[in-house]
Amino acid sequence: MDLDLVKLSRDNFKETVRLRRHFHMHPELSFKEVETPKYIAEYLTNLGIEVETGVGLNGVVGRLITDENKQTVALRADFDALPIQDEKKVPYKSQVPGVMHACGHDAHTAVLLTVAKILSENKDALNGNVVFIFQHAEEVDPGGAIQMINDGCLDNVDAIFGMHVSSSVQVGEMGYKYGVATGMPDDFTITLIGEGGHAAKPQTTIDPVAAGIELCQDLQFKITRKISPMDNAVLSITIFNAGTQHNVIPDRVTIGGTLRTFGYNTQKRLINELNRSLRAIQTSHGVRYELDYMKGYPPVVNDDDMVDLVRDVMSNVSTVTKQNRLEKDLGGEDFAYYLQKVPGAFFYTGTKNTALNTDYAHHTSHFDIDEHGLKNGVAVMLGVALEYLNKEHE
Repeated sequence: MDLDLVKLSRDNFKETVRLRRHFHMHPELSFKEVETPKYIAEYLTNLGIEVETGVGLNGVVGRLITDENKQTVALRADFDALPIQDEKKVPYKSQVPGVMHACGHDAHTAVLLTVAKILSENKDALNGNVVFIFQHAEEVDPGGAIQMINDGCLDNVDAIFGMHVSSSVQVGEMGYKYGVATGMPDDFTITLIGEGGHAAKPQTTIDPVAAGIELCQDLQFKITRKISPMDNAVLSITIFNAGTQHNVIPDRVTIGGTLRTFGYNTQKRLINELNRSLRAIQTSHGVRYELDYMKGYPPVVNDDDMVDLVRDVMSNVSTVTKQNRLEKDLGGEDFAYYLQKVPGAFFYTGTKNTALNTDYAHHTSHFDIDEHGLKNGVAVMLGVALEYLNKEHE
């Protein structure tokens, strides 16, 4: 039985929007998701789908099994939010102070629940089995993916696909990446410890503020002069906390940031350079230092054959106005862990519409999406599951 993907996505669009707005109004932070997984589990149960909760902590897994002897494809969505105040003036604005879906995880979850609904109503169209992975804590290391994998979410799964909305891709268009898609997002926190004193007598102190300023400048030098222009890397200082009084040089300074690369050799070299800079600052300024370095997710590496499959599906969805081959970027995504276990692909759905103010960057207080883009998300995700299962049985 062939399904009309565009018609099904259109017929269920109001439900997709309802779901997305519900999650948008009730966001929950990483590792603190309680009501969201409850809602997802109840929704899947009402569809007659086998549900497992508490997977890897807060994850939810739904299984639509038609024949255990056939292939199984997994589809994944994440559902955690970010500690950002929602500044939009819309009816579905976040109702939780200081917390909002500023990356589109609410949309991912709404799309996958819609796909689960459609497939549960059309089980006869399935030439195999589908596992729906609803993942907690994508935004914060160690992330929910590795926890859910360790708890068995990929057991008997042969391939996996995931989708992300994009405010840089026009609504109606979609994106894909071959090979390496994302970087390794490491975080670091440095504490410089000196000896504070009166600001009028800096000669009697060991000033960690001056040392910190010099350190930040030196770290930028490492990127421009120690790493080949052919190697992609970024080092951003995002935290600099020092002192509370105008006339007091503090005892310590806290510096935080992120170091992002695509390759393990570049990552290793930059970590070595970071430690070298810290030792030099210690020698030149007399401060002591503490370094807390946290390696992030591995890079997302898409399987070329699976990307080809996604592109074939996009070509057969009439509402996809354009396919964009996107460049790899240094954002992090723990979908990488799934792809280390089974082949698959991560693709992108355009939700940018300047007229609707949905062109703000992800992780910002005005982030929003043109919800019409979710029609393509549903249609392509449906098509990918059906195409994979049919292809494996040709």
